Amino acid sequence: MKKRDVWSLQGKKALITGGTRGIGLAIANEILSLGGSVYIIARDNELLESRLEEWQKEGFEAFGQSGDIINKADRRYLFEELESQWDHLDILVNNVGMNIRKKVVEYSDDEYDQILTTNMHAVFDISQKAFPLLKKCGDGAVVNVLSVAGLTSLRTGAPYAMSKAALLQLTRNLAVEWAPDHIRVNAVAPWYTKTPLVEHLLQDHHYLKEILDRTPMRRVAEPEEIATAVAFLCMSASSYITGQCLTVDGGFTIFGF
Repeated sequence: MKKRDVWSLQGKKALITGGTRGIGLAIANEILSLGGSVYIIARDNELLESRLEEWQKEGFEAFGQSGDIINKADRRYLFEELESQWDHLDILVNNVGMNIRKKVVEYSDDEYDQILTTNMHAVFDISQKAFPLLKKCGDGAVVNVLSVAGLTSLRTGAPYAMSKAALLQLTRNLAVEWAPDHIRVNAVAPWYTKTPLVEHLLQDHHYLKEILDRTPMRRVAEPEEIATAVAFLCMSASSYITGQCLTVDGGFTIFGF
């Protein structure tokens, strides 16, 4: 019996928000290595152009544009440009997120609004706008990048945690709502991962020890370990999985006594 190639993303077209650094970059590399094409939106135009040039030199199909998803105009322009490039979309990875680590009483209104707009409102809008393109492909996949902060308390960063918890519920709602249109919607929730955003935290040896003491695998994640989980949820190999959150945390969230 001939086996279907369910462990591939050959020919799949993926939109990734924030694909030039950290987890987003690892996801883009993973999808490209598995035969897919990527379209990236990122704020740093110089870095974006550099990444696209590298990928294209290696023979990968990679496109993108600079923009900040917090801006409605940039989100609208993203889909105008995307639709001029592709007539459908197979994969959407909502990866962009931000955090400001403070206690609740220390947040300004602007900081609160910025976190929720970036992590929640923009994701909702992008998902809405991507729906017609995902529906066209007949086998779409959405992966929302959450955080264990949306599942349990991490001392500070309540607005960030709120936004990630909201994305988990959005994942569940869309999974049900979009199932008749053959679009699966899942999420991944990483714990501490070696990225530029947390590098300064991991350099604090006392804090790093606290992280490792609470992690059964006794190490932080590599970005590629999050990327492979995302890629799996985009493949036909996961064709009966929807509405789920895959926690990629070295055992952190289930570590008891």
